[in-house]
Amino acid sequence: MSMPLQISADTAVKLSKQLGVPIEQLMHMPRHILMQKLAELANSEAEKKDSEE
Repeated sequence: MSMPLQISADTAVKLSKQLGVPIEQLMHMPRHILMQKLAELANSEAEKKDSEE
């Protein structure tokens, strides 16, 4: 099992809500998977923003 992520509690709560993942799962998620999910989230936010303009 991987080491828990070294992020603050506030950051964990915000990421959990944005990614739709339980905090416990988020904290033990491999770093490369978390980075991939954050990239997907950023891309979807950018597409949403572009479609609004």
